[in-house]
Amino acid sequence: MASNETPDGLKPHKRPEKKGAPDPERKCILSGEVRPRAALIRLALSPDGDIRPDVRAKAPGRGAWISPDGALFAASLANGKLKGGLARAFKTGDFRIPDDLGDRIADALERNALDRLGLEARGGKLITGSEKLRDAARAGKVHLLLHAADAAEDGCRKLDQAWRVGMEAEGSDMRGLVIPANRTILAEALGRDNVVHIAIVDERAAMRVSGAISRWMEFSGSNDTTGPGGNNSPELNRNELKNKGLE
Repeated sequence: MASNETPDGLKPHKRPEKKGAPDPERKCILSGEVRPRAALIRLALSPDGDIRPDVRAKAPGRGAWISPDGALFAASLANGKLKGGLARAFKTGDFRIPDDLGDRIADALERNALDRLGLEARGGKLITGSEKLRDAARAGKVHLLLHAADAAEDGCRKLDQAWRVGMEAEGSDMRGLVIPANRTILAEALGRDNVVHIAIVDERAAMRVSGAISRWMEFSGSNDTTGPGGNNSPELNRNELKNKGLE
């Protein structure tokens, strides 16, 4: 891979961005739904004619945008709707859809979400460790609570309760989100030892992480995760941020 290529083999293209500008909207080629660009998945045409995921929307040239609905993607791939939509988006039928495109998209979304967590960790926007996390949660400083897939039920329950106290949501079913990554994967992503629970303590960082995890889990069909921490969707936390004028 050349030094200026992404892990997907696509050369990045920098777009000028204005700070504070709203995220542009794009239309899903499969459903016709219009959503903010960050809530969709961009597909790009590589130099060798393959369709590849461009989940960070950095590749140059035309792009095709799809909803992070894994079931819709699979159905559209099978019935030819994906091929037709791509042909219209790229204005050519001269491309190849890899047999494992769905797996490539899922892998890219997972890598993007874990990379985002790593960036926020390096920026001091999250904390780990049950005691520190519990104190921050009770103080109302936690904006997004995440549990590893292999987190113990008792530990999740205690932290969830502390979060509800801090958010003045006692008596509700508000719970942290169990994400489809175990403690070993999370530890590697954050560069820390034994990461079982994660608390995002910055509102905008919570929005960024929530968006990345939401796309990943929706496409992979993990939105129904029912581990010990429950199955709250990241979208719930994004809505909370939106109500505060941060999205």
